[in-house]
Amino acid sequence: MKQPVLRRAAAVSAVAAAFVLAVASPAAAHVTVNPSTATQGGYTKVSFRVPNESDTASTTKLEVNLPIETPVGSVSLKPVPGWTAATEKSKLDTPVEVHGAPLTEAVSKITWTAAKGSEIKPGTFQEFDVSLGPLPAVDQMVFKALQTYSDGNVVRWIDEPTTDGTEPESPAPVLKLAAATGAEAAGAASPAAPTATVEASEESDDDGGSPVWGIAGLVAGLAGLILGLLAYRKASQKA
Repeated sequence: MKQPVLRRAAAVSAVAAAFVLAVASPAAAHVTVNPSTATQGGYTKVSFRVPNESDTASTTKLEVNLPIETPVGSVSLKPVPGWTAATEKSKLDTPVEVHGAPLTEAVSKITWTAAKGSEIKPGTFQEFDVSLGPLPAVDQMVFKALQTYSDGNVVRWIDEPTTDGTEPESPAPVLKLAAATGAEAAGAASPAAPTATVEASEESDDDGGSPVWGIAGLVAGLAGLILGLLAYRKASQKA
């Protein structure tokens, strides 16, 4: 009598574990920008987090496109050991004013390329830091990204957010921008604001919702395990 009960308990636990993986994995699988929120008009440091999804190939290149329709006047890159970085600029159809001066071109693309031996190996990830500002007065910035593997495969993280809240198949990194408060707006106008904003952002490590989904998955898995144990105990008492 105990063997069928044990099998049922094991089946419940397996389903719970599978549910945990199904819930937690998608949030951590794609290229993300962290933190995922910032303030309009301010400066911030963001990290493009790149996990390697292949079991056999390494990531050798990352290309991130900055939305040229909402240009950023200042783009600074933090060196990554073993990687070279290059930026491309594009002419603006309509010049924009940044700190009182007209901006006629802006960085539209950043490309990081790995030297031999520095690739992102299977089972690992890498972060690429960028300082941006002043941030445009829009609700969000979508950074379409291309991830190139050593076997020639290119994963295009270019799908924009959906209107119904569901995650697209290959989501692009998205930076949500909130309107500045009175104090934040005054700080953004200060010459020292860029440094202060960048330093503050270094303490943030939000991965765009992954912890929330991971906790939800763990809670669901624990609930499934408890149900399995209760079923086993009840059946054992009847036996």
